[in-house]
Amino acid sequence: MAKSDSERHFLIRRNRLLWLIYQPYKWLVFLPLFVLSTCFFVGLGVIFIYLFDDRVANRTTGVWWSRFNAYVTPIKVTVTGRENIVKGQSYIVCSNHQSSYDIFLLFGWLGIDLKWVIKKELRAYPVFGYAVEKGGNIVIDRSNPKEAYKSLENARQKIAGGTSIIMLPEGTRSRTGELGEFKKGAFVLARELNLPILPVSITGTKEILPPKTLDLFPGRATMRIHPPVDLNEYADQPLEKLVYDVREIIRSGLG
Repeated sequence: MAKSDSERHFLIRRNRLLWLIYQPYKWLVFLPLFVLSTCFFVGLGVIFIYLFDDRVANRTTGVWWSRFNAYVTPIKVTVTGRENIVKGQSYIVCSNHQSSYDIFLLFGWLGIDLKWVIKKELRAYPVFGYAVEKGGNIVIDRSNPKEAYKSLENARQKIAGGTSIIMLPEGTRSRTGELGEFKKGAFVLARELNLPILPVSITGTKEILPPKTLDLFPGRATMRIHPPVDLNEYADQPLEKLVYDVREIIRSGLG
């Protein structure tokens, strides 16, 4: 049943009031906690890397950092499809990209060791760039084909024993929430490394932190893990067919 005008006006006024109440918390509580927790968990992660290895660091401090900041936002996270992940299997994880909060969901709740494919320019960011390098992530210089090939060889060495590589094929955050066109890099990498693709659909994060803004607000987010896509079934198919099918799988989880 459609809401009456009075009901809609009440919801608008209530949400506006809640937004105003949240602003002091966002600036005086969440933001300092985010900065402090990032510095703390990066430092702790570096210690864990030296004591153990980067996989242990990612599965502990990376998860703790993500969940801590999600909880203090606060947001409620729902995950479905965990049964589609085979323990010890490596994947190319492909997800849609609505918000910076997608990182918290993927790192904090996917439940597998992840290496990110990251643009070289991001290494210049304080703290974040240092964590990227020490965490064993794959840094690509898109302007240098020779360096990009070396990055691919590095990726081959990092995917043993269930370590997976995550890529966001849209390339940037969707401002509308609609699924953008997919770039082919993730799918070329999957073929080069002969890894199945694990499609993931994320919803709700755009409302928590819209792209290109600081308009943070509590909410609910859902991550749906789809069955893996076996590349052997696409051995005689053009790459575009693989890209199309994976995009359609991810889109099916955004309803």
